[in-house]
Amino acid sequence: MQRAGSMMSHLGSRLQALPSALRRSLSCVQVGYRVLGCAASLGGWGRERAGFWGLGGTEPGRPQDELRRTPLYDFHLGHGGKMVAFAGWSLPVQYRDSHIDSHLHTRRHCSLFDVSHMLQTKIFGRDRVKLMESLVVGDIAELKPNQGTLSLFTNEAGGILDDLIVTNTSEGNLYVVSNAGCWEKDLTLMQNKVRELQNVGSDVSLEVMDNALLALQGPTAAQVLQAGVADDLRKLPFMTSAVMDVFGVSGCRVTRCGYTGEDGVEISVPAVEAVRLATALLENPEVKLAGLAARDSLRLEAGLCLYGNDIDEHTTPVEGSLSWTLGKRRRAAMDFPGASVIVPQLKSKVQRRRVGLMCEGAPVRAHNPILSTEGTVIGAVTSGCPSPCLKKNVAMGYVPYEYSRPGTPLLVEVRRKQQMAMVSKMPFVPTNYYILK
Repeated sequence: MQRAGSMMSHLGSRLQALPSALRRSLSCVQVGYRVLGCAASLGGWGRERAGFWGLGGTEPGRPQDELRRTPLYDFHLGHGGKMVAFAGWSLPVQYRDSHIDSHLHTRRHCSLFDVSHMLQTKIFGRDRVKLMESLVVGDIAELKPNQGTLSLFTNEAGGILDDLIVTNTSEGNLYVVSNAGCWEKDLTLMQNKVRELQNVGSDVSLEVMDNALLALQGPTAAQVLQAGVADDLRKLPFMTSAVMDVFGVSGCRVTRCGYTGEDGVEISVPAVEAVRLATALLENPEVKLAGLAARDSLRLEAGLCLYGNDIDEHTTPVEGSLSWTLGKRRRAAMDFPGASVIVPQLKSKVQRRRVGLMCEGAPVRAHNPILSTEGTVIGAVTSGCPSPCLKKNVAMGYVPYEYSRPGTPLLVEVRRKQQMAMVSKMPFVPTNYYILK
């Protein structure tokens, strides 16, 4: 912590050289750093706050008995899981295999992740789409049965409150998965809107699910899962979903998605059956358990955001390079929170933008300053780690618009030493989502 304090003191002295918009975002990163007590970026889905090796949100020193436990807690311990505090939960950062081995196994075979800490909810009623579209930027009304989309909760200032996946199920409800680190905030947001709509006669209600959530990720994930389901997984493309029996466990919702850039599924399973299903999946030698460390480096290689690090309430979708989440109809109607701020940004040059960076020298971590080649601080890294696949250092961060073009040379400062970096297209490693042609 002494090193952390000296680093942030040094970074604070550099803040005054930044434009006000960048200074604001970097100040927020500083606050997050002090609260979380670490500088690395080892996140979780997508979607979550983390802090070890990179877990921007682990909570060092917090007693394990104060933490929430998933239905697989004892299962993790029995398989050598090294448990850490993450967003109020006790979760495995890795198992007996090293972080690098787990990462590469996921890219070459498949791995099983416990993501049961994520908030799972169902929205019911005739006005369920109306409710969701009053909170998010996406076109939920256009979703076909059992089709899902990544969307964003936004505030009236255009900031991102959280990222989430919304699925229009054929059972007549919306199935929503959002981040554990935003559990209370997201739930309060949705519950308040439910009450508001109910008070004016709308037909809508919300249910919090207590299911476990397992993510099977990697190029052989579908092959492994197909052995345990009757449904033809070739007919289940990326971002679609179906309820099916999985290795004898009934009532599972299987969604073709994930947070690694690989093909894979997330399986929402009744909590009492979670261990049984995980055990069945692990009987296939293709499958190994993986933890938060591999989850973070995999998502970073895939160019996926970690909420609280790469996007937050002070970041708009356009600044975060997430304009594609804005539904075309929603843009035209300008009827989502923050539309008056966000939509005009689509046709203008925003002050700053999230970019990928390929970096030389020592590994780059969250909060490292980004500089122009003249040595002026212009931004900050939000996530960074050595890429196990590329054997190079990769990172994400925010820079002024004029520095955001791929191929632009920059500098990053690591331990007060400047080293070369270059703006890079993302993903760093090609994604392998299963999309029907």
